[in-house]
Amino acid sequence: MKLTLRQMEIFLNVVESGHLTNVAKEMKLSQSAVSMSIKELENIIKKPLFDRINKKLVLNEVGRAFYKEISPIFKKLKDIEFEFQNAQNKGMIRVGATTTIVDYMMPSIICSYMNSYPDVKITLKEGNTQKIMELIKKGELDVGFVEGYVNDSDIIKEKIGTDELIIVSSSQKLAQLKTLDDISDKRWVLREEGSGTREVFLEHIKGRMDNLNIFFELGHTESIKSILQKRECLSCISKIAIQEELQNGSIHKLNIKDFDCKRDLLMIYHKDKYKSALFDKFVYFSKKLIAQTISHQP
Repeated sequence: MKLTLRQMEIFLNVVESGHLTNVAKEMKLSQSAVSMSIKELENIIKKPLFDRINKKLVLNEVGRAFYKEISPIFKKLKDIEFEFQNAQNKGMIRVGATTTIVDYMMPSIICSYMNSYPDVKITLKEGNTQKIMELIKKGELDVGFVEGYVNDSDIIKEKIGTDELIIVSSSQKLAQLKTLDDISDKRWVLREEGSGTREVFLEHIKGRMDNLNIFFELGHTESIKSILQKRECLSCISKIAIQEELQNGSIHKLNIKDFDCKRDLLMIYHKDKYKSALFDKFVYFSKKLIAQTISHQP
């Protein structure tokens, strides 16, 4: 085989960047070395892989097909290389999770896991469901924990629990309302677009309450809780995230007729992810503790 891993790596970096100078700087190579590697690759393939447009390299139809084939292969080889550079209980796991899971589940999971495996380093990145999916697809995360809808052929999803969304307010007056018609014209504060919480809630009320008066959109559940306590308004929040406030009476749940909104909590990873022993242990540990957290809800 004439293709080399180095040529593949340079090719994939050029696809992502589009500029030889950026790739050369990032890989600490000369621009001519990067250019020569691409030309050698095209000579091996016997077809051009890029169109040269406005001093930028853009994949042509052959290049797109080639990229589709080698990208998962190269990613898997990198995963294997990383795995065998580390002992079974030593290494790093890159985890992503949505706000609700990061704030109310992951801290205890990570602390418990690292107590059991002190030589394992865990990095945690927070984002909405869409963002975590994008990072999984780019290979920047090993595993993600999200809620809401995941529909992508490159991503494996596994249900690990069920979360309930509830309508809440700090207003005693609003808390007495009983139907969707009663609350359809009230002011709402919701999570930002791309949030699993928002998508599931809006889909659930679709056709029954389509024109919400959304006066505030925020990227964090704690910020929404703060607004709720200062303004007379409504929101839809994970029951997991609002337990303390419900118990101390600072925020109230509305018992809305015919409103039973649940969503799946999902573990996701790339379909080409190399599942090392380290990865499998963390996944098993996380699923077990998340199930325990959900089962202990009032």
